[in-house]
Amino acid sequence: MSKDLNDCKFIGRLGKDVEIRFMSSGDAVANLVLAVGDDYKNKQGEKVEQTEWVRCVAYRKSAEILAEYTKKGSQLYISGKMKTKKWQDQTGADRYTTEIAINDFQFLGGKSDNQAPPIAATAKPNGGYKDHNPSNTDESKDKFDADNFEDSDLPF
Repeated sequence: MSKDLNDCKFIGRLGKDVEIRFMSSGDAVANLVLAVGDDYKNKQGEKVEQTEWVRCVAYRKSAEILAEYTKKGSQLYISGKMKTKKWQDQTGADRYTTEIAINDFQFLGGKSDNQAPPIAATAKPNGGYKDHNPSNTDESKDKFDADNFEDSDLPF
């Protein structure tokens, strides 16, 4: 058995609004691009800023939540697995796309930043959404149930 690890974690801002579509099964798929900034000093001692663009994909309820409560510029914590897809362009040449399949995310920033509920999320295989808010002391109270989620359940 392999002891490899495929776990990617990022904090960044959405480079554009989340794009959502629905598969024939009715499951939601959201594509997003996260801008992750970094800086360093060059040989002349000047600060150089650079941005990496991380392609991400979310499925089912996680996709719907990200599409509804985020917008361009929203700050997010994303965790997931790196996956590479192979496809062919119009000329028949092989092309590759690498993206992060999101299995955990958390809204960061203030309410005005992204209008999102102040909770973390873990995507479950069946498309559910598990609350990781450590401030919840009673497991049954304040537990987020994605299958029974209503806009009226939001705290704002």
